[in-house]
Amino acid sequence: MKIKPTLVILLMLLSMNVMADSPRIVNIINFIREVEPRDFGISKADLFEATSNECQQMRQHHLTGTWLIQYDALIDPRYQQLLKEEAKRGSEIGGWWEITQPHVEAAGMKWRGRYSWDWHANTGFSVGYTPEEREKLVDVYMAKFHDIFGVYPKSVGSWIIDAHTLSYMHDKYGVIASCICRDQMGTDGYTLFGGYWNQAYYPSRKNIFMPAQHSEEQISVPVFRMLGSDPIYQYDAGAGGNGQGVYTLETICYGCGDDERWVKRFFKSVFEDPALGFNYTQAGQENSFSWPRIEKGFKVQMEQISRYRALGTVRVETLAESASWYHSRYKVTPATSFSTLDDTFGKHHKSLWFNSRFYRANLLVSGDTLFFRDIHLFDENMPSDYLTKSTTSTAFEYRTIPVMDGFNWTTASQRAGIFFQRKYDTGSYDNMNITDFKVSTPKAGKQQCSFRADGALFTITFDDNTITIRSNAHFDWHLSFCIPATNKSTLSVEGNRLIGTMKGYRAALSVGKGKIRSGQELCIKPSKHSIVFRTEHPFPSRTSWK
Repeated sequence: MKIKPTLVILLMLLSMNVMADSPRIVNIINFIREVEPRDFGISKADLFEATSNECQQMRQHHLTGTWLIQYDALIDPRYQQLLKEEAKRGSEIGGWWEITQPHVEAAGMKWRGRYSWDWHANTGFSVGYTPEEREKLVDVYMAKFHDIFGVYPKSVGSWIIDAHTLSYMHDKYGVIASCICRDQMGTDGYTLFGGYWNQAYYPSRKNIFMPAQHSEEQISVPVFRMLGSDPIYQYDAGAGGNGQGVYTLETICYGCGDDERWVKRFFKSVFEDPALGFNYTQAGQENSFSWPRIEKGFKVQMEQISRYRALGTVRVETLAESASWYHSRYKVTPATSFSTLDDTFGKHHKSLWFNSRFYRANLLVSGDTLFFRDIHLFDENMPSDYLTKSTTSTAFEYRTIPVMDGFNWTTASQRAGIFFQRKYDTGSYDNMNITDFKVSTPKAGKQQCSFRADGALFTITFDDNTITIRSNAHFDWHLSFCIPATNKSTLSVEGNRLIGTMKGYRAALSVGKGKIRSGQELCIKPSKHSIVFRTEHPFPSRTSWK
């Protein structure tokens, strides 16, 4: 079927408006290891083949990206030659910050790992080393990288990289971009939960996972969230159970990143659905799984990215290019949002994620029920466990401060959330039946959604540090906090404040309009059919709450 020229022009104008107001950005980031001890059937040759085939696929589609290389692969001449050719095409070469035996020994230290690359936190990540040792590891890597490529890397990524290391890289070697793992609970022993959910943020100097609230307290290196989490299903994967599943754009993720239908729906969400500020995802794959596992999803994703680029609706950039743009546009972490209005699995869910430097929040529509699935608060003064000392644990944990934690507070028998409820003729409250859920951006820095319930119109507006709910309802309604008894001690009430706690720190979400009613059940009653939440800064002081 031929498309009329006028329709082509309209589509081009529409894409130009979308890109100007809220650009859609994709980084193709492939990171490279020299060995894979978790699977003895995968050889060094298999890993190099995977990287070579990723190069070939990107060349076929005329796509450039970012290659992040671990030290053990950095010193391998095969990768050096391959990546120098990629750099000539316009791709970026950067550092992948997992620590290996040759890296540690080159820094004059003793390797403690089980294999030459050990994925445990106390050996394979910078958090397993003292600040002084971290600086030695940086100096050795940067010297070797400069010897090979003639420049220092602009981008360094890892599942997690600590604040001290990133600050040192930025100050001494001019690193301008970083990327870390998506939100997850315990996967591979790595917990990063409650952070700036997608896009990118400026981290606190005390805590790489915590967005800073003030420019003087931030590391001016934007940290991008990796792996393309499903905005509906990743959060709840395993909620109420003993572990968390994986629903991501990773090409080895069965039923998601390797599935053409899911990939198309996910890209539609990222590249087409309403977003505030900008929307972002990371494609690409680590070489550890070998090409037979990577191939199917990688080809599908490169084809789809190439198609969107041809339409002019996405910017395909290196990580450093995205970071440079971010830094030129934002002096502090911006408010952004990520909406999904068509279920990625073709079911009946919708999701809206909102992030700012003060908090994050998630609304989920499940059938005809709407509720806040998540609200976490950010405090730049809350240090990570690894700021000044190394860990001896095989796992690491980064958390922020919850007011609602729908994943960790949900039990096998009860879903945690903040539900929109109305009073029915029976005299009892129950969840509203909602329809016509819509998302819009009324002005810069504000994200709005609306819905209808029993003839009434509700609007929810998010901005930097407030959430405002308004309605013209003719009936009695409130917000009901459903928190299973085992987790009720995590959230407390002081006057008009909701107090969340984490690792001895607490943060406040005040109710500026409306009234908190606590007791057996916690709820917020509106004032003149409005409720306004506001984050408080500075936060209440640290306490030894139990």
